[in-house]
Amino acid sequence: MSVICGLPILECVSCLACSRWVWKKCRYTAGYESENWGLATAVEFEHIPRFCRVILAVYEDDIRNPQWAPKGGYGINPDCVILRKDYGDNEGCVTPYMIYLDHDHAEIILAVSGLNLAKESDYAVLLDNKLGQTEFHGGYVHNGLLKAAGWVFDTEYEVLRELVAENPTYMLTFIGHSLGAGVVALLTMLALHNRDKLGIQRDNVRCYAIAPARCMSLNLAVRYADVISSVVLQDDFLPRTTTVPLEAVFKSLLCWPCLLCLLCLKDTFTLEEKKLRDPRRLYAPGRLYHIVERKPFRFGRFPPVVRTAVPVDGRFDHVVLSCNATADHAILWIERESQWALDLMLENDQHMEIPAEQRMERQESLAREHSEEYQAALKRAVALDIPQAYSPSSYGTFHELEAGEDSGRSSGKGSSLFYKNRTASWNDFVGRLFDMDDSGHMVFKKTHS
Repeated sequence: MSVICGLPILECVSCLACSRWVWKKCRYTAGYESENWGLATAVEFEHIPRFCRVILAVYEDDIRNPQWAPKGGYGINPDCVILRKDYGDNEGCVTPYMIYLDHDHAEIILAVSGLNLAKESDYAVLLDNKLGQTEFHGGYVHNGLLKAAGWVFDTEYEVLRELVAENPTYMLTFIGHSLGAGVVALLTMLALHNRDKLGIQRDNVRCYAIAPARCMSLNLAVRYADVISSVVLQDDFLPRTTTVPLEAVFKSLLCWPCLLCLLCLKDTFTLEEKKLRDPRRLYAPGRLYHIVERKPFRFGRFPPVVRTAVPVDGRFDHVVLSCNATADHAILWIERESQWALDLMLENDQHMEIPAEQRMERQESLAREHSEEYQAALKRAVALDIPQAYSPSSYGTFHELEAGEDSGRSSGKGSSLFYKNRTASWNDFVGRLFDMDDSGHMVFKKTHS
Protein backbone atom coordinates (compact mmCIF):
# COMPACT_ATOMS: atom_id res chain seq x y z
CA MET A 1 0.00 0.00 0.00
CA SER A 2 2.80 2.39 0.87
CA VAL A 3 4.44 1.67 -2.49
CA ILE A 4 1.23 2.55 -4.35
CA CYS A 5 0.87 5.81 -2.43
CA GLY A 6 4.46 6.72 -3.20
CA LEU A 7 4.00 6.48 -6.98
CA PRO A 8 1.95 9.73 -7.35
CA ILE A 9 4.52 11.57 -5.24
CA LEU A 10 7.32 10.28 -7.46
CA GLU A 11 5.41 11.32 -10.59
CA CYS A 12 4.83 14.81 -9.20
CA VAL A 13 8.51 15.21 -8.35
CA SER A 14 9.49 14.05 -11.84
CA CYS A 15 7.04 16.45 -13.49
CA LEU A 16 8.28 19.34 -11.38
CA ALA A 17 11.89 18.50 -12.24
CA CYS A 18 11.12 18.31 -15.96
CA SER A 19 9.12 21.53 -15.84
CA ARG A 20 11.99 23.30 -14.07
CA TRP A 21 14.45 22.06 -16.70
CA VAL A 22 12.23 23.20 -19.57
CA TRP A 23 11.71 26.59 -17.90
CA LYS A 24 15.44 27.13 -17.43
CA LYS A 25 16.22 26.06 -20.99
CA CYS A 26 13.56 28.35 -22.46
CA ARG A 27 14.86 31.27 -20.38
CA TYR A 28 18.47 30.62 -21.40
CA THR A 29 19.52 33.08 -24.11
CA ALA A 30 22.70 33.46 -26.11
CA GLY A 31 23.45 36.78 -24.43
CA TYR A 32 24.34 34.98 -21.19
CA GLU A 33 27.31 33.30 -22.86
CA SER A 34 29.15 36.53 -23.61
CA GLU A 35 27.78 38.91 -20.97
CA ASN A 36 31.16 39.04 -19.21
CA TRP A 37 33.20 39.51 -22.39
CA GLY A 38 34.71 42.82 -23.42
CA LEU A 39 33.18 45.03 -26.11
CA ALA A 40 34.72 44.90 -29.57
CA THR A 41 36.00 48.12 -31.13
CA ALA A 42 35.56 49.47 -34.63
CA VAL A 43 39.28 48.97 -35.29
CA GLU A 44 39.12 45.19 -34.85
CA PHE A 45 35.61 44.66 -36.25
CA GLU A 46 35.74 46.87 -39.36
CA HIS A 47 36.75 43.98 -41.65
CA ILE A 48 33.79 41.72 -40.87
CA PRO A 49 31.08 43.31 -43.09
CA ARG A 50 33.53 43.47 -45.99
CA PHE A 51 34.47 39.82 -45.57
CA CYS A 52 30.78 38.87 -45.51
CA ARG A 53 30.39 40.70 -48.82
CA VAL A 54 33.31 38.78 -50.34
CA ILE A 55 31.80 35.48 -49.18
CA LEU A 56 28.47 36.47 -50.72
CA ALA A 57 30.29 36.93 -54.02
CA VAL A 58 31.25 33.24 -53.91
CA TYR A 59 27.55 32.37 -53.78
CA GLU A 60 26.81 34.55 -56.83
CA ASP A 61 26.36 32.98 -60.25
CA ASP A 62 27.56 36.19 -61.93
CA ILE A 63 29.64 38.54 -59.80
CA ARG A 64 29.35 41.32 -62.42
CA ASN A 65 25.58 41.25 -62.00
CA PRO A 66 25.14 40.32 -58.32
CA GLN A 67 21.83 39.05 -57.07
CA TRP A 68 22.43 40.78 -53.73
CA ALA A 69 23.28 44.45 -54.26
CA PRO A 70 26.42 45.53 -52.35
CA LYS A 71 25.89 47.46 -49.14
CA GLY A 72 28.27 49.79 -47.36
CA GLY A 73 30.54 50.13 -50.40
CA TYR A 74 31.96 46.61 -50.04
CA GLY A 75 31.28 45.35 -53.53
CA ILE A 76 34.24 43.43 -54.93
CA ASN A 77 36.09 44.25 -58.15
CA PRO A 78 35.46 41.38 -60.61
CA ASP A 79 38.73 42.15 -62.39
CA CYS A 80 40.67 41.27 -59.22
CA VAL A 81 39.22 37.77 -58.95
CA ILE A 82 42.13 35.41 -59.58
CA LEU A 83 40.05 32.25 -59.84
CA ARG A 84 36.66 30.77 -58.97
CA LYS A 85 35.90 27.09 -58.62
CA ASP A 86 32.47 25.52 -58.28
CA TYR A 87 31.28 22.00 -57.60
CA GLY A 88 32.26 20.77 -61.06
CA ASP A 89 35.85 21.92 -60.55
CA ASN A 90 36.15 20.68 -56.96
CA GLU A 91 35.34 17.02 -57.64
CA GLY A 92 32.92 17.05 -54.71
CA CYS A 93 35.79 17.48 -52.23
CA VAL A 94 34.87 20.97 -51.03
CA THR A 95 32.28 23.71 -51.49
CA PRO A 96 32.87 26.49 -54.10
CA TYR A 97 35.63 28.95 -53.33
CA MET A 98 37.35 32.00 -54.77
CA ILE A 99 40.77 33.67 -54.61
CA TYR A 100 40.52 37.45 -54.65
CA LEU A 101 43.30 40.06 -54.70
CA ASP A 102 42.10 43.09 -52.71
CA HIS A 103 44.50 45.91 -53.55
CA ASP A 104 42.50 48.49 -51.59
CA HIS A 105 43.10 46.62 -48.33
CA ALA A 106 46.40 44.88 -49.25
CA GLU A 107 44.99 41.36 -48.88
CA ILE A 108 45.15 38.04 -50.69
CA ILE A 109 41.78 36.48 -49.84
CA LEU A 110 40.69 32.87 -50.21
CA ALA A 111 36.93 32.67 -49.54
CA VAL A 112 34.94 29.42 -49.19
CA SER A 113 31.15 29.18 -49.31
CA GLY A 114 28.96 27.17 -46.95
CA LEU A 115 26.75 24.10 -47.05
CA ASN A 116 24.42 23.73 -50.02
CA LEU A 117 21.39 21.69 -48.96
CA ALA A 118 20.93 20.49 -52.56
CA LYS A 119 24.43 18.99 -52.86
CA GLU A 120 25.02 15.49 -51.51
CA SER A 121 28.80 16.05 -51.70
CA ASP A 122 28.48 18.71 -48.97
CA TYR A 123 26.71 16.20 -46.74
CA ALA A 124 29.53 13.75 -47.38
CA VAL A 125 32.07 16.31 -46.12
CA LEU A 126 29.98 17.17 -43.06
CA LEU A 127 29.17 13.57 -42.17
CA ASP A 128 32.69 12.23 -42.67
CA ASN A 129 33.51 11.96 -38.98
CA LYS A 130 32.09 8.59 -38.08
CA LEU A 131 35.24 7.10 -36.56
CA GLY A 132 35.92 10.10 -34.36
CA GLN A 133 38.02 13.17 -34.98
CA THR A 134 41.39 13.04 -36.71
CA GLU A 135 44.46 13.76 -34.57
CA PHE A 136 46.34 16.86 -35.67
CA HIS A 137 49.45 18.24 -33.91
CA GLY A 138 48.44 17.49 -30.37
CA GLY A 139 44.70 18.03 -30.86
CA TYR A 140 41.72 16.69 -32.77
CA VAL A 141 39.88 18.07 -35.79
CA HIS A 142 36.86 17.19 -37.90
CA ASN A 143 37.93 14.52 -40.37
CA GLY A 144 35.82 15.59 -43.37
CA LEU A 145 36.65 19.26 -43.01
CA LEU A 146 40.36 18.44 -42.75
CA LYS A 147 40.18 16.44 -45.96
CA ALA A 148 38.47 19.36 -47.69
CA ALA A 149 41.07 21.81 -46.37
CA GLY A 150 43.87 19.49 -47.49
CA TRP A 151 42.38 19.30 -50.98
CA VAL A 152 42.23 23.11 -51.27
CA PHE A 153 45.77 23.51 -49.97
CA ASP A 154 47.27 20.92 -52.31
CA THR A 155 45.38 22.39 -55.26
CA GLU A 156 46.01 26.10 -54.67
CA TYR A 157 49.21 26.52 -52.66
CA GLU A 158 51.25 27.25 -55.80
CA VAL A 159 48.83 30.00 -56.82
CA LEU A 160 48.95 31.46 -53.30
CA ARG A 161 52.75 31.26 -53.26
CA GLU A 162 52.97 33.26 -56.49
CA LEU A 163 50.57 35.89 -55.17
CA VAL A 164 52.53 36.16 -51.92
CA ALA A 165 55.79 36.54 -53.86
CA GLU A 166 54.29 39.24 -56.08
CA ASN A 167 52.69 41.06 -53.13
CA PRO A 168 55.04 40.50 -50.16
CA THR A 169 53.42 43.17 -47.99
CA TYR A 170 49.89 41.78 -48.41
CA MET A 171 48.06 39.81 -45.72
CA LEU A 172 47.01 36.25 -46.61
CA THR A 173 43.42 36.02 -45.36
CA PHE A 174 41.21 32.93 -45.28
CA ILE A 175 37.47 33.53 -44.86
CA GLY A 176 34.47 31.23 -45.00
CA HIS A 177 30.86 30.75 -43.93
CA SER A 178 29.23 27.76 -42.24
CA LEU A 179 30.81 24.57 -43.58
CA GLY A 180 33.32 26.74 -45.43
CA ALA A 181 34.25 28.44 -42.15
CA GLY A 182 35.35 25.10 -40.73
CA VAL A 183 37.31 24.42 -43.91
CA VAL A 184 39.21 27.74 -43.81
CA ALA A 185 39.96 27.34 -40.09
CA LEU A 186 41.71 24.03 -40.75
CA LEU A 187 43.19 25.40 -43.99
CA THR A 188 44.80 28.17 -41.94
CA MET A 189 46.37 25.57 -39.65
CA LEU A 190 47.71 23.71 -42.68
CA ALA A 191 49.12 26.94 -44.09
CA LEU A 192 50.89 27.70 -40.81
CA HIS A 193 52.38 24.22 -40.70
CA ASN A 194 53.54 24.51 -44.34
CA ARG A 195 54.72 28.11 -44.40
CA ASP A 196 57.79 27.13 -46.41
CA LYS A 197 55.51 26.16 -49.30
CA LEU A 198 53.81 29.56 -49.23
CA GLY A 199 56.85 31.66 -48.40
CA ILE A 200 55.03 33.64 -45.71
CA GLN A 201 55.42 34.50 -42.04
CA ARG A 202 52.89 33.60 -39.35
CA ASP A 203 52.17 37.28 -38.66
CA ASN A 204 50.93 37.72 -42.25
CA VAL A 205 48.30 34.97 -42.03
CA ARG A 206 44.83 35.35 -40.52
CA CYS A 207 41.44 33.70 -40.73
CA TYR A 208 37.85 34.81 -40.15
CA ALA A 209 35.31 32.01 -39.75
CA ILE A 210 31.74 33.31 -40.11
CA ALA A 211 29.14 31.10 -38.34
CA PRO A 212 31.62 28.21 -38.16
CA ALA A 213 31.05 24.54 -37.59
CA ARG A 214 32.70 23.05 -34.51
CA CYS A 215 35.87 21.76 -36.10
CA MET A 216 38.75 21.53 -33.58
CA SER A 217 39.46 20.47 -30.02
CA LEU A 218 39.63 23.04 -27.25
CA ASN A 219 43.41 23.13 -27.01
CA LEU A 220 43.71 23.91 -30.74
CA ALA A 221 40.87 26.45 -30.60
CA VAL A 222 42.72 28.40 -27.91
CA ARG A 223 46.19 27.86 -29.32
CA TYR A 224 45.34 29.42 -32.69
CA ALA A 225 43.31 32.32 -31.30
CA ASP A 226 46.03 34.77 -32.32
CA VAL A 227 45.39 33.94 -35.99
CA ILE A 228 41.83 32.58 -36.26
CA SER A 229 38.68 34.52 -35.33
CA SER A 230 35.07 33.33 -35.35
CA VAL A 231 31.98 35.50 -35.77
CA VAL A 232 28.64 34.27 -34.40
CA LEU A 233 25.27 36.02 -34.61
CA GLN A 234 23.15 35.66 -31.44
CA ASP A 235 21.49 32.19 -31.39
CA ASP A 236 23.21 30.53 -34.36
CA PHE A 237 22.94 26.76 -33.91
CA LEU A 238 26.02 25.50 -35.79
CA PRO A 239 28.80 26.78 -33.47
CA ARG A 240 26.85 25.21 -30.56
CA THR A 241 26.05 21.84 -32.10
CA THR A 242 28.40 19.18 -30.76
CA THR A 243 29.71 16.31 -32.82
CA VAL A 244 27.15 13.50 -32.81
CA PRO A 245 26.92 10.18 -34.66
CA LEU A 246 26.47 10.50 -38.41
CA GLU A 247 23.00 9.06 -38.38
CA ALA A 248 21.85 11.68 -35.85
CA VAL A 249 23.32 14.52 -37.92
CA PHE A 250 21.55 13.23 -41.01
CA LYS A 251 18.24 12.93 -39.17
CA SER A 252 18.66 16.47 -37.85
CA LEU A 253 18.18 17.72 -41.39
CA LEU A 254 14.67 16.29 -41.22
CA CYS A 255 13.82 16.71 -37.53
CA TRP A 256 15.93 19.58 -36.24
CA PRO A 257 13.75 20.47 -33.17
CA CYS A 258 13.95 16.86 -31.98
CA LEU A 259 17.74 16.86 -32.19
CA LEU A 260 17.93 20.20 -30.37
CA CYS A 261 15.99 18.76 -27.44
CA LEU A 262 18.17 15.65 -27.35
CA LEU A 263 21.33 17.77 -27.41
CA CYS A 264 19.98 19.91 -24.59
CA LEU A 265 19.32 16.81 -22.51
CA LYS A 266 22.80 15.49 -23.21
CA ASP A 267 24.41 18.83 -22.27
CA THR A 268 22.37 18.98 -19.08
CA PHE A 269 23.63 15.63 -17.81
CA THR A 270 27.26 16.07 -18.89
CA LEU A 271 29.58 17.58 -16.29
CA GLU A 272 31.50 20.69 -17.33
CA GLU A 273 34.76 19.14 -16.16
CA LYS A 274 34.16 16.15 -18.41
CA LYS A 275 33.50 18.42 -21.40
CA LEU A 276 36.64 20.47 -20.86
CA ARG A 277 38.92 17.48 -20.40
CA ASP A 278 37.52 15.49 -23.31
CA PRO A 279 40.31 15.83 -25.92
CA ARG A 280 37.98 14.79 -28.76
CA ARG A 281 35.20 17.29 -28.10
CA LEU A 282 35.13 19.90 -30.88
CA TYR A 283 34.60 23.66 -30.55
CA ALA A 284 34.28 26.82 -32.59
CA PRO A 285 37.82 27.99 -33.46
CA GLY A 286 39.93 30.92 -32.27
CA ARG A 287 38.93 34.29 -30.85
CA LEU A 288 35.15 34.72 -30.69
CA TYR A 289 33.08 37.73 -31.75
CA HIS A 290 29.47 37.46 -30.58
CA ILE A 291 26.87 39.79 -32.10
CA VAL A 292 24.02 40.18 -29.58
CA GLU A 293 20.84 41.88 -30.73
CA ARG A 294 17.93 40.35 -28.76
CA LYS A 295 17.05 40.39 -25.07
CA PRO A 296 15.09 37.90 -22.96
CA PHE A 297 11.31 38.26 -23.14
CA ARG A 298 11.63 41.21 -25.55
CA PHE A 299 10.25 41.23 -29.09
CA GLY A 300 12.16 42.46 -32.11
CA ARG A 301 15.82 43.19 -32.70
CA PHE A 302 17.75 45.85 -30.83
CA PRO A 303 20.89 47.77 -31.87
CA PRO A 304 23.53 45.03 -32.00
CA VAL A 305 26.38 44.89 -29.53
CA VAL A 306 29.55 42.95 -30.36
CA ARG A 307 31.41 41.24 -27.53
CA THR A 308 34.73 39.48 -27.94
CA ALA A 309 37.01 37.19 -25.95
CA VAL A 310 39.26 34.15 -26.10
CA PRO A 311 37.18 32.02 -23.73
CA VAL A 312 38.22 28.60 -22.53
CA ASP A 313 35.19 27.38 -20.57
CA GLY A 314 31.82 28.59 -21.84
CA ARG A 315 32.88 28.55 -25.50
CA PHE A 316 29.39 28.36 -27.09
CA ASP A 317 28.93 25.03 -25.35
CA HIS A 318 25.16 25.10 -24.79
CA VAL A 319 22.44 24.77 -27.42
CA VAL A 320 19.97 27.67 -27.37
CA LEU A 321 16.31 26.75 -27.85
CA SER A 322 15.32 29.64 -30.10
CA CYS A 323 13.14 30.15 -33.16
CA ASN A 324 16.04 32.22 -34.57
CA ALA A 325 18.63 29.45 -34.26
CA THR A 326 18.63 28.81 -38.01
CA ALA A 327 17.84 32.35 -39.20
CA ASP A 328 20.90 33.70 -37.38
CA HIS A 329 23.06 31.36 -39.45
CA ALA A 330 22.28 33.11 -42.76
CA ILE A 331 25.18 35.07 -44.22
CA LEU A 332 22.82 37.85 -45.37
CA TRP A 333 21.63 38.42 -41.78
CA ILE A 334 25.18 38.33 -40.46
CA GLU A 335 26.34 40.84 -43.08
CA ARG A 336 23.48 43.21 -42.32
CA GLU A 337 23.79 43.02 -38.54
CA SER A 338 27.59 43.29 -38.54
CA GLN A 339 27.36 46.39 -40.72
CA TRP A 340 24.80 47.91 -38.35
CA ALA A 341 27.02 47.12 -35.38
CA LEU A 342 30.05 48.66 -37.10
CA ASP A 343 28.10 51.82 -37.96
CA LEU A 344 27.17 52.21 -34.31
CA MET A 345 30.80 51.78 -33.26
CA LEU A 346 32.00 54.38 -35.77
CA GLU A 347 29.25 56.77 -34.72
CA ASN A 348 30.29 56.42 -31.11
CA ASP A 349 33.93 57.10 -32.06
CA GLN A 350 32.89 60.25 -33.91
CA HIS A 351 30.99 61.50 -30.87
CA MET A 352 34.11 60.95 -28.78
CA GLU A 353 36.12 62.92 -31.39
CA ILE A 354 39.23 60.77 -31.14
CA PRO A 355 42.24 62.41 -32.89
CA ALA A 356 44.28 60.47 -35.45
CA GLU A 357 47.28 60.07 -33.12
CA GLN A 358 45.10 58.66 -30.38
CA ARG A 359 43.57 56.24 -32.88
CA MET A 360 47.04 54.88 -33.66
CA GLU A 361 47.77 54.55 -29.95
CA ARG A 362 44.43 52.82 -29.53
CA GLN A 363 45.33 50.26 -32.21
CA GLU A 364 48.63 49.50 -30.51
CA SER A 365 46.91 49.25 -27.14
CA LEU A 366 44.30 46.90 -28.63
CA ALA A 367 47.04 44.67 -30.03
CA ARG A 368 48.66 44.47 -26.58
CA GLU A 369 45.33 43.70 -24.92
CA HIS A 370 44.60 40.92 -27.39
CA SER A 371 48.06 39.45 -26.83
CA GLU A 372 47.62 39.55 -23.05
CA GLU A 373 44.15 38.00 -23.31
CA TYR A 374 45.52 35.29 -25.57
CA GLN A 375 48.29 34.41 -23.10
CA ALA A 376 45.79 34.46 -20.23
CA ALA A 377 43.55 32.01 -22.12
CA LEU A 378 46.49 29.65 -22.65
CA LYS A 379 47.33 29.79 -18.94
CA ARG A 380 43.71 29.12 -17.98
CA ALA A 381 43.61 26.15 -20.35
CA VAL A 382 46.64 24.71 -18.58
CA ALA A 383 45.10 25.44 -15.17
CA LEU A 384 41.92 23.58 -16.16
CA ASP A 385 44.05 20.57 -17.11
CA ILE A 386 43.00 20.66 -20.76
CA PRO A 387 45.13 18.12 -22.67
CA GLN A 388 48.15 19.61 -24.52
CA ALA A 389 47.03 23.23 -24.14
CA TYR A 390 50.51 24.60 -24.78
CA SER A 391 51.52 27.76 -26.61
CA PRO A 392 52.75 27.52 -30.23
CA SER A 393 56.38 28.23 -31.05
CA SER A 394 57.26 31.85 -31.67
CA TYR A 395 58.51 30.75 -35.09
CA GLY A 396 55.22 29.10 -35.98
CA THR A 397 56.78 25.65 -36.33
CA PHE A 398 55.95 22.48 -34.45
CA HIS A 399 57.56 19.18 -33.62
CA GLU A 400 57.64 16.66 -36.42
CA LEU A 401 55.30 13.74 -35.92
CA GLU A 402 56.61 10.29 -35.23
CA ALA A 403 56.50 7.71 -37.96
CA GLY A 404 53.51 5.43 -38.03
CA GLU A 405 51.00 7.97 -36.75
CA ASP A 406 47.55 8.44 -38.18
CA SER A 407 47.57 9.38 -41.87
CA GLY A 408 45.20 12.26 -41.15
CA ARG A 409 47.94 14.18 -39.32
CA SER A 410 49.89 16.93 -41.04
CA SER A 411 53.56 16.64 -41.93
CA GLY A 412 56.16 18.56 -43.89
CA LYS A 413 55.49 16.31 -46.89
CA GLY A 414 52.12 17.93 -47.53
CA SER A 415 48.52 17.04 -46.90
CA SER A 416 47.52 14.96 -49.91
CA LEU A 417 46.67 11.94 -47.73
CA PHE A 418 43.95 13.90 -45.91
CA TYR A 419 41.36 13.40 -48.61
CA LYS A 420 42.57 10.19 -50.33
CA ASN A 421 42.21 7.66 -47.51
CA ARG A 422 38.45 7.16 -47.34
CA THR A 423 37.78 4.08 -45.26
CA ALA A 424 35.55 1.20 -46.23
CA SER A 425 33.23 1.91 -43.33
CA TRP A 426 32.61 5.43 -44.59
CA ASN A 427 31.90 4.15 -48.11
CA ASP A 428 29.47 1.63 -46.66
CA PHE A 429 27.68 4.37 -44.75
CA VAL A 430 27.36 6.60 -47.83
CA GLY A 431 26.05 3.59 -49.72
CA ARG A 432 23.29 3.18 -47.14
CA LEU A 433 22.29 6.84 -47.51
CA PHE A 434 22.47 7.31 -51.26
CA ASP A 435 21.51 5.47 -54.46
CA MET A 436 22.99 5.99 -57.93
CA ASP A 437 20.63 7.32 -60.61
CA ASP A 438 20.88 6.57 -64.36
CA SER A 439 23.33 9.44 -64.91
CA GLY A 440 25.72 8.19 -62.24
CA HIS A 441 24.90 10.82 -59.59
CA MET A 442 24.09 10.12 -55.96
CA VAL A 443 20.50 10.66 -54.80
CA PHE A 444 18.95 10.17 -51.39
CA LYS A 445 17.33 6.80 -50.81
CA LYS A 446 13.58 6.85 -50.38
CA THR A 447 13.91 5.59 -46.83
CA HIS A 448 15.69 8.84 -45.89
CA SER A 449 13.76 11.29 -48.05
